[in-house]
Amino acid sequence: MRITVTVNGEPYTRDVEPRLLLVHFLRDELGLTGTHWGCDTSNCGVCVVWLDGTPVKSCTVLAVMADGRQVRTVEGLANGALDPVQQGFTECHGLQCGFCTPGMMMTARWLLDHDPDPSEADIRTAISGQVCRCTGYENIVRAVRWAAEHPVETS
Repeated sequence: MRITVTVNGEPYTRDVEPRLLLVHFLRDELGLTGTHWGCDTSNCGVCVVWLDGTPVKSCTVLAVMADGRQVRTVEGLANGALDPVQQGFTECHGLQCGFCTPGMMMTARWLLDHDPDPSEADIRTAISGQVCRCTGYENIVRAVRWAAEHPVETS
């Protein structure tokens, strides 16, 4: 099937197999390897991207389902400078192996866009659908709080 998907503001048209998962479309067709591929069962959350502004686990979405839609990946967070979420993960050591990091960052950015001052409980609820095997989540929560305290400056 021929699909056109706008990813991080750029339209892409490709012929794809109807069964191709969005995660594989992003990684293999577009070379956007920031979106990680983990479990294929929607358990781990490393593949979270935004589809029309809503976080989705891209291992559960077919690429053809994204036809005509907007996708934002972790590569789309930085806009000339690191997003505060990305900076927060750096400042607060919110990553170790880095495998869960892109999905965590996408979820964190969405949370902050909808709740600029989330509580620790709000942050933990937001990331509850994602697995981190390294950090124990403490530094991830700190990183999201850091980002909340250092919002994107608009002119």
